[in-house]
Amino acid sequence: MASTETTPAQDAGSVEAGLDALETTAVGRPTLRQTLVNKILPPVIALGVVLAAWFVLYPIVDDPTKLPSPGAVGSAFKDAWLKGDLLGYIWTSVSRGLLGFFFALLIGTPLGLLVARVRFVRAAIGPILSGLQSLPSVAWVPPAVIWLGLNNSMMYAVILLGAVPSIANGLVSGVDQVPPLFLRAGRTMGATGVKGIWHVVLPAAMPGYVAGLKQGWAFSWRSLMAAEIIASFPDLGVGLGQLLENARTNSDMAMVFEAIILILFVGIAIDLLIFSPLERWVLRSRGLLVKS
Repeated sequence: MASTETTPAQDAGSVEAGLDALETTAVGRPTLRQTLVNKILPPVIALGVVLAAWFVLYPIVDDPTKLPSPGAVGSAFKDAWLKGDLLGYIWTSVSRGLLGFFFALLIGTPLGLLVARVRFVRAAIGPILSGLQSLPSVAWVPPAVIWLGLNNSMMYAVILLGAVPSIANGLVSGVDQVPPLFLRAGRTMGATGVKGIWHVVLPAAMPGYVAGLKQGWAFSWRSLMAAEIIASFPDLGVGLGQLLENARTNSDMAMVFEAIILILFVGIAIDLLIFSPLERWVLRSRGLLVKS
């Protein structure tokens, strides 16, 4: 009769195979129904709830100067579209926001690395960066107007002062979480200096860095809206912030809601098109998200 006993090596092999099976569970591409249920239906339901609440509250408030009807806001969008102004409002603000964020990225990344890697610089600048990150962006608008005047340079200065601290602090946080073993292994393989930063530190710090980038964009967008609202000037063009301020000046609540919806739409669109895919890529590259 054949023996059914197993050797320790066989037991270890079966355990290893079982662990490998757990890590390599096959996940197929989601069906159309799964995509609709998991990704499209939830935001549609949330939007429907908001619209339903709006339709219910509008007759109760019964004051267009405080709460416009959905139809009035829709008409405001239609008029702006027919006049050819709607895309202009969006492009004026989005182009400023993205360009300012790009400059903030160029400044905040090396600054974050410097603070993270040089102890003296961290002791000197680290608390200042944290303080600047907690300072409301709107506080920078008056001095920026006085220093630079009512022009695009003032807008970019406010964006930089709002976004750079968040990007730098995010990278510092990411570098602080890099396991020392990675750094020692990199040095052993000759990855020192700039090469070590590029091939070891930055890839390992990517989760914290991406979080800082996402927060930096949020601060960029909020800073820009504050600058456009407070420092509106005809030569600067009409962005979303100035559209909101013009609506407030004219007591046009339908236009106020139009501007708020557009500001919210741009913020959500940038997050979905840029930062959400970037976050998924970082998680997937670390085996924390199954590719579907």
